[in-house]
Amino acid sequence: MTITRFAPSPTGRLHVGNIRTALHNWMLARQAGGSFILRIDDTDATRSREEYVEAIRADLSWLGLDWDREERQSARLERYEAAFEALKDAGRIYPCYESAQELEVKRKIQLGRGLPPIYDRAALKLDDQERSQKEVEGIAPHWRFMLDHKEPITWNDGIRGVQKFDPAQLSDPVIRRADGSWLYMMPSAVDDIDMGVTQVLRGEDHVSNTAVQFQIFTALFAAGFAATENAGKTVPAFAHEALLVGREGKLSKRLGSLGCDAFRDRGIEPEAIIALLARLGTSQPVEPIADRALLVANFDLATFGRAPAKFDEHDLDRLNAAIVHQLPFEAVRARLPEGMDEAGWHAIRPNLSHVGEAAEWWQLVTGPIAQPAFSEEDRAYLAEAAALLQWNGDPWSTLTGALKQSTGRKGRALFLPLRQALTGMGHGPDMGELLILIGENEAQTRLRSAAGL
Repeated sequence: MTITRFAPSPTGRLHVGNIRTALHNWMLARQAGGSFILRIDDTDATRSREEYVEAIRADLSWLGLDWDREERQSARLERYEAAFEALKDAGRIYPCYESAQELEVKRKIQLGRGLPPIYDRAALKLDDQERSQKEVEGIAPHWRFMLDHKEPITWNDGIRGVQKFDPAQLSDPVIRRADGSWLYMMPSAVDDIDMGVTQVLRGEDHVSNTAVQFQIFTALFAAGFAATENAGKTVPAFAHEALLVGREGKLSKRLGSLGCDAFRDRGIEPEAIIALLARLGTSQPVEPIADRALLVANFDLATFGRAPAKFDEHDLDRLNAAIVHQLPFEAVRARLPEGMDEAGWHAIRPNLSHVGEAAEWWQLVTGPIAQPAFSEEDRAYLAEAAALLQWNGDPWSTLTGALKQSTGRKGRALFLPLRQALTGMGHGPDMGELLILIGENEAQTRLRSAAGL
């Protein structure tokens, strides 16, 4: 079974890039009839906040991205200890004693010499006595995973194609800090094994991390770590999508803060966000598709490109208006002004960019309205309209037909004064639908008022 996961750290709110990653992993799982895991990566106890966990759940729920199970890394510390000991026994991790300042000096020296800033494995040259002396001095070690330099690291990426890394050009990653806390690399691999994750789709900024994690996976398998019945026995299939950029083609700080709160404040529908992000960065057209089943059915990693995916808020606004025009009454009933029924929604919907604008347009029906000043000729015309108004199945067509015949008016001269008298505006919803909603008595009152009667 296909199993994907979305693994946010609860150190802040989800932003649009996180949402896109969550959506694509959700789509992969739903397309295959598989399972989508929400995994809260909360091993960083100093920065993780429960309020952000709640916010992540709320945002995903608002977007309609349901998950089949939830996991918390903070509840899995024993598994990480077991993996740590297994790798330690296998000789694949080793203690290091350099301070952050010492490592930074080494990095600068290497860069100054035109060399890649790769850890020099100086800690491996320490003997037992030297390590003991470090401990006596109160220097607690951090721990690195030892990369195997014998063979290149290769995999067939679901988006980028064949990837190849020389492990000798990568630093042995730190997997545990001196205070005993965990970094991302090993716990993530442990979780993917234990949870049977089959596909990992994430941003291209993780490509080198994947290279390192491939060796962590294989080392854990070699150490016999896949202990549970449902655990994965092979490395997941990885795919790395291009990152989002702003309209100007550059990484934008705004994209790092643009999230569900900002979308909700602007009246953006979840369906519009999904329609945009589902195909952003692919060769498929971005269209106002409110049917998620259709988006899921056509989701295909082969359509993803390597160029940065441009996120344009104007495109989102355009999609939102088109999505709003498709929303059925039942989907928006709770957000509509009091008294607006299905007929009212149908009449006003084509004029909306956001559902929240419905109240303003509904006032054309409920009143009061502010009528413009009319010329004497138009007042006489509106007085005749009041006299000719007849209430039947289509009072607007009946009225305009009678006025055209009696006055000879047509086009703008025929319709505009009537619209202005009845709604106070020169544009708006279809008058055939709107006049019925206004009602006969109110329509007569407005026409007579505009005529000065």
